[in-house]
Amino acid sequence: MRKISVICLLTILCLMPGYSAFAEALISGAGATFPYPLYSKRAYEYNRKTGLKLNYQSIGSGGGIQQIKSRTVDFGASDMPLADAVDAGLVQFPMAIGGVVPVVNLQGVHPGELRLTPDALAGIYLGKIVKWNDRKIAEANPGLKLPDDAITVVHRSDGSGTTWIFANYLDKVSAAWHEKAGVGTSVNWPVGVGGKGNEGVATFVKRIKNSIGYVEYVYAVQNKLTHARLRNRAGEFVEPSMDTFTAAAKGADWKGTKGFGVVLTDQPGKAAWPVSGATFILIPAEPKDCDNAKTALAFFDWAYKSGAEMARSLNYVPMPKDVYEVMEDAWASGVKCGGKPAWKR
Repeated sequence: MRKISVICLLTILCLMPGYSAFAEALISGAGATFPYPLYSKRAYEYNRKTGLKLNYQSIGSGGGIQQIKSRTVDFGASDMPLADAVDAGLVQFPMAIGGVVPVVNLQGVHPGELRLTPDALAGIYLGKIVKWNDRKIAEANPGLKLPDDAITVVHRSDGSGTTWIFANYLDKVSAAWHEKAGVGTSVNWPVGVGGKGNEGVATFVKRIKNSIGYVEYVYAVQNKLTHARLRNRAGEFVEPSMDTFTAAAKGADWKGTKGFGVVLTDQPGKAAWPVSGATFILIPAEPKDCDNAKTALAFFDWAYKSGAEMARSLNYVPMPKDVYEVMEDAWASGVKCGGKPAWKR
């Protein structure tokens, strides 16, 4: 899939009723590749309706966090919830929920046929399991022909929220991973080759025989990659899907979590996909450009209220109304321009 690092949409001078008029409106953002297909689609549709120009750089969560902290963009995007968002003068809120999936290039193996336990997946990424017919993989896959070939491990080379979600999961299920690599947008990978962005990992897996990588689910679908099933906390081997991502988010305590930084990995429930996560937007609590801040919030409001079907069409779970209303209350109380609220519901 050809990477488009910047979305730059043509301006139309007609604005949607109910929103403030912004001539030649332009907002800029940078960060996660995880939600890039969704932000691209929503930006295109919103431009058709309102004339808003959106410039979004799909550079990875680490870069997005860095840029919003330095205030070089109007908003940052990250799949890693920022624990110090409030201390950094930022307001954080989720835009959608998705899943990170292991993808493989194994001859004769079709999507969903390979089953991986938490121990096997961690062992592969720790470099302890080096061949596909290793006992720990074979025991979960009776009847599946696995080659006596070396595993090529693919991971992200850039600072990545997708990596954070994946590493957070491994950290929860593997004491060895916790000791060796830990959690972060970048980790000290024990083995493997690095690809830039979800796009880079998908490309490497597609090209390299006997490889395994991890990508956001939509990249697996778009690139026609073979995903694996994972055994979840309830002991069930589950497929990645909107239903299993939704199951992972069931019962999430958005109100009770500081900065709304809910983590959705290794959740209970028979149907829960174990490597699920929300993707977040970060905006300044006191923006330098108030017009741009208001324009950005108008876009996110529209995305919540009118962009749900776009999310579903790309296998993301949209935020439900009772959740996004809490987020918009946070905008009204948390984003100020000259001491006054930048947003009113």
